[in-house]
Amino acid sequence: MNDKDLAFHYVCTRKEARNLVGRHKRFWVSNCSCREKRGYCDRSRLDVCLMFKGDIAGSGGSGKKAVSLTDVEQILQEAEEKHLVSRPFRNEDDMTLTDGICFCCDDCCEYFTNPSEIRCDKGAFIEETDGEKCTNCGLCVDVCYFEARRMDGEELVIDRDNCYGCGLCVEVCPEDCLQMVLRN
Repeated sequence: MNDKDLAFHYVCTRKEARNLVGRHKRFWVSNCSCREKRGYCDRSRLDVCLMFKGDIAGSGGSGKKAVSLTDVEQILQEAEEKHLVSRPFRNEDDMTLTDGICFCCDDCCEYFTNPSEIRCDKGAFIEETDGEKCTNCGLCVDVCYFEARRMDGEELVIDRDNCYGCGLCVEVCPEDCLQMVLRN
């Protein structure tokens, strides 16, 4: 894929987000501009736009400040607890570099509330469901903001073309019937 074909944001799993954080020693955080525009978020705190460089604008939200690795760990923990999608953002001058991570949800984030307006690249991974183990509980449907999973009556229906590879479904599955595999 050509750098010019890359979207500013892409999706990654929580493990990939932690690996991105682990490559850096300094961090900044600002408020999410989507949450600020709405005035609140029913799901999480406002300051969830994490940056790896102090000289970038991030998501365009206010309140930018330097934070410690402990603060970053708290954001990552909240992202897991609140089922926020890890959406890293690229360097505007060199799209092969990642400058930070936004943590997004379907409550207020413009990508989910108005997906036709904002482009986002799929992640390196895709879900794989073991249908033999799946009990069709539907918990994964509740956290699939990309509409790759839905219930048809009592049956789970999966549209893998819609899977962006965030891994939230894996995190909530009580049957351990999901895994993330490399996208072909």
